[in-house]
Amino acid sequence: MAANGPPLGETRNDGIDRPTNPMVTPLLTDLYQFTMAYAYWKAGKHNEHAVFDLYFRRNPFGGEYTVFAGLEECIKLIANFRFNEDEIAFIKASLPPSCEDGFFDYLRGLDCKDMEIHAISEGFVVFPKIPMMRIEGPVAVVQLLETPLVNLINYASLVATNAARHRFVAGKSKLLLEFGLRRAQGPDGGIGASKYCYMGGFDATSNVAAGKLFGIPLRGTHSHAFVSSFMSPDEITEKSLLSKDRSKICSDFVSLVQTWLRDLKGSRSLGDHFGETNQSELAAFVSYALAFPNNFLALVDTYDVMRSGVPNFCAVALALNELGYKATGIRLDSGDLAYLSCQTRKFFQDIEKEFEIPNFGKTSITASNDLNEETLDALNKQGHEVDAFGIGTHLVTCYAQPALGVVFKLVEINNQPRIKLSEDVSKVSIPCKKRCYRLYGKESYPLVDLMTGENEPPPKVGERILCRHPFNESKRAFVIPQRVEELMKCYWPGKSGKPREELPSLELIRERCIDQLDQMRPDHMRRLNPTPYKVSVSAKLYDFIHFLWLNEAPVGELL
Repeated sequence: MAANGPPLGETRNDGIDRPTNPMVTPLLTDLYQFTMAYAYWKAGKHNEHAVFDLYFRRNPFGGEYTVFAGLEECIKLIANFRFNEDEIAFIKASLPPSCEDGFFDYLRGLDCKDMEIHAISEGFVVFPKIPMMRIEGPVAVVQLLETPLVNLINYASLVATNAARHRFVAGKSKLLLEFGLRRAQGPDGGIGASKYCYMGGFDATSNVAAGKLFGIPLRGTHSHAFVSSFMSPDEITEKSLLSKDRSKICSDFVSLVQTWLRDLKGSRSLGDHFGETNQSELAAFVSYALAFPNNFLALVDTYDVMRSGVPNFCAVALALNELGYKATGIRLDSGDLAYLSCQTRKFFQDIEKEFEIPNFGKTSITASNDLNEETLDALNKQGHEVDAFGIGTHLVTCYAQPALGVVFKLVEINNQPRIKLSEDVSKVSIPCKKRCYRLYGKESYPLVDLMTGENEPPPKVGERILCRHPFNESKRAFVIPQRVEELMKCYWPGKSGKPREELPSLELIRERCIDQLDQMRPDHMRRLNPTPYKVSVSAKLYDFIHFLWLNEAPVGELL
């Protein structure tokens, strides 16, 4: 056992919980991270100080912004990073037998006490090329962290961004419900989707496990199977219902509902819209209302929405109203959602007017059925009366784009800046340890994100700053910021002695995310043809990038 490590089994975690997913261990990495770690160790380079940037090159979904998510899980991984004997034995069996035993002794003493992590706060809106995280420490340890960190950030940021985009199209006033667990990529995809959709602006989830783990509000009613499992109201044996104020009891709630259904059918303004409703559906609604009189929300499209589902719902809702309860609403899961929601709203409003039931016309209408950004946008253009959207498949699977494309690049080793070159300019890395700032204009909108060398003086409010495109000489602009915000904060100080930024609750991150999105200029946010957001470097960093580029690039020879 290495002398500098704590006893095996102890965790140097500074009070930070373990990762939510127990599969997030030091083995959650690619084999080549271990082969590189061994080669570093064999060459005596494993403790050389390295700095890596974690960032992405292009915003997802054809948009111009990304929501940064997954940082908390990264810090949990780092805080609890230790190899146990079983893991070391597996690594030893997986590497060539020529690997020396001293390397495995080295792994036994490994933790992240010498690491330093700076990051943008989780929930922030972020842009290409700007480091979301800066990871520095012994090069072998940083390399072992590469794959799990990229994994933890990639999907989290992608699905949080997807959720934010759906929120933007739906509008602030609509309730957004994440219904994606059954279609998610496995249990972990389902749990992560629920967490990061909530962070990105959704209001609730159907995922009970995510509700328990993260405190996300839960929503859900019943399925078509519940409706079709009933045959007739005669199946309901316990028919009594106590009024909400507990002052009286209705001994036959089924008869009360049937009385209201006859009244609806006898109404001049309403009765012409439907004939005999489906009695098995009515039985299911009555049974559900008896079970949940304070939370009665019915799925109304099992048989026919306007001829059966909505009238049956209204009969039950009116019977509940007579006993002091207020029905929650309906859910539409098929058909022309714009048309059906408008017809349903008119039906509710006619009931309010004819029977003088206050606010019945505002009864909630929820829509589901494979919704996505495009269908939400189409509904807005058609005109609809939907109050809440339940969204699953396209949201949690990120159907429009499967991955964000996060990368992890070496930018400095032993205080020497490093650059990665490519014939594709977008893949050229920005070298050296950097500081990142967001510059705000007169209207309080962000104007540009600026990277500078670590030791450059920070930009100042009211002082003109030359902002340059990292690679395109002709793209440059002077900016006079009205507010300057430094983006990177220290979330794991290692031995530096810097104060550590605390990890906030999911609720606070969600609020931060919503505030961040509200700050963005609308043309950067729009769904189609958004205006690109500017990411730049200081004039000094620009000069250094191109000096290093020319210095490292081989000179061709023409024969």
